[in-house]
Amino acid sequence: MSLKDILSPFYVWKSAFEKPYTATNPIEDRPGSLRYRGFHQNDMEKCIGCGSCEKICQNAAIDMVTVKGIETTKEDSGLRPSIDYGRCCWCGLCVDICTTDSLQMSNEYIWIDTDPENYRFVPGVDKKSWDKNEKGYNRSQGYQLLHAQRIEMGMLQASDSVQSFVEIVKGYSKQKAIEEAQRCVECGLCVASCPAHMDIPQYIKAIREDDLKKALQLLYETNPMPSTCGRICTHRCEDVCSIGVKGEPIAIRWLKRYIIDQIPNEKMKEILNEQFTENDKKVAIIGAGPGGLSAAYYLRSAGYKVTIYESKEKAGGMIRYGVPEYRMPYDKLDKDIDYIKNLGVEIVNGKQVGKDIKFEELDSQFDAIFFSTGLNIPYKMEIPGENNERVISGLYFLDEVSKGNRPELGKKVAVIGGGNVAIDAARTARRLGAEVSIIYRRREQDMPADLEEIEEAKAENVQLITKAIPVKIEEKNGNLLFTWNKAELKNVKDGGRPKPVPIKGDLESIKVDTLVSAIGQGADYSFLPKKIADMLEYKHYKVKINKYGQTSIPKLFAGGDIVNKTADAISAIADGHRAAKGIDLYLSREKF
Repeated sequence: MSLKDILSPFYVWKSAFEKPYTATNPIEDRPGSLRYRGFHQNDMEKCIGCGSCEKICQNAAIDMVTVKGIETTKEDSGLRPSIDYGRCCWCGLCVDICTTDSLQMSNEYIWIDTDPENYRFVPGVDKKSWDKNEKGYNRSQGYQLLHAQRIEMGMLQASDSVQSFVEIVKGYSKQKAIEEAQRCVECGLCVASCPAHMDIPQYIKAIREDDLKKALQLLYETNPMPSTCGRICTHRCEDVCSIGVKGEPIAIRWLKRYIIDQIPNEKMKEILNEQFTENDKKVAIIGAGPGGLSAAYYLRSAGYKVTIYESKEKAGGMIRYGVPEYRMPYDKLDKDIDYIKNLGVEIVNGKQVGKDIKFEELDSQFDAIFFSTGLNIPYKMEIPGENNERVISGLYFLDEVSKGNRPELGKKVAVIGGGNVAIDAARTARRLGAEVSIIYRRREQDMPADLEEIEEAKAENVQLITKAIPVKIEEKNGNLLFTWNKAELKNVKDGGRPKPVPIKGDLESIKVDTLVSAIGQGADYSFLPKKIADMLEYKHYKVKINKYGQTSIPKLFAGGDIVNKTADAISAIADGHRAAKGIDLYLSREKF
């Protein structure tokens, strides 16, 4: 032992003879340091109530509560964090995880009150003296507890993709899927925005934990077509992802695809282990699109005998006959369909109700009927010359290609429209070797097609001509001459898309070999007897239904594009699930 070690304890005695330091007014004289972690602040305009702060708090000091005056929307849960300072340890993790940077901590730390209940408060709502204090702790610029950018998805280059109908998106590897799943804060905003209300946070968590059996089971609770939706879903859930506020949203659609792609077809039945008790009730379904298939799955799971009548040679509806194979490979669609068939659902293909089978036969043989026949009547442009044989509809063109036919298009093609059918038709025509222009009456940002589809189309050298109102089609020197009126956009009072107004005398034309019209489509009710059709109620040419998909005729239910406004696969699937519940209640004689 050294001499220093022996003498060290005696050094403390020198303090006994020093004058003690006393803070005369500690509340005023000892402010917190510049980045001290004191009492919380919350910017109400930034906060979306995602609840990531509540989840990360290891002391359970944060509860998400309703606040008067804050409305629940697709982008905002309507909840706000309430802090319990009896539990808070001021670690600052809630600030670090906050996806919108709304939550901060002032550098004030002194709060005197005689009522302990006051130490539970909602920052930003319950007004405090430190609300405007700019000093304190916030997340440092450039620092992220979470990865702001999504894990890159492997895709074919445009120069390669345009050469064939091979699927463009390659899918995540196990490592990449887990890395992407780790970005999720499980806020749940996505659940509310999903038409099918899928339990997205939980199946993403299952990916993170590498429990794909559980993930698959979670998918099928609300969506029996995950392979399809993992590719072509409009993924509105991603639009409200809280991570997307400051970065890129979680790749929810691609994670769904990852789950189903890892499960071999022969393992599906074993993993899902469907158990149901048969009953003696029978349900007919008209249309084997996503709505009809979804209803069939959930009805069969409830023990009903289900028969689907489909006019086409194969099931799938517009997913098979309207979506190109580079987006929706048919073997992946068949994976979804085959599992539903293996549960005992009968699909009668090539039989059109109203023509090959009378609707009255179904009415007499089945206890309930569900129809989801989609929108398959192309709208007319109502301009001179559109009856020319070289003017074809987008639906017809895509249908022909899906059957393996290759229509003769010539070298130059114009596609009229701005929705997904127009984009699909244009990109398909490019793959058949044509030069393609899309002509749309509004601006590019007004196009209803998915943004990524528009960007991919442009990468494949599809030309966009916007603010162009169709005027006429003429045949000159072996070509079609398509003429449009240039337009200007004027805002409308109801806040909808701006209205294109023609600029007088400002006409332009383009010479093409084929013109594809894809400006929208309507419903075909010809499969219904006139008496039945007249008994149904309609709104804007769509069938009116109640919350369970029941029409004005009690035993007749409907769903999909023929009833909803969104016209996408996930909404049709949600409609099918909802109607299956309604039919079950109806046949059980329970009141809605």
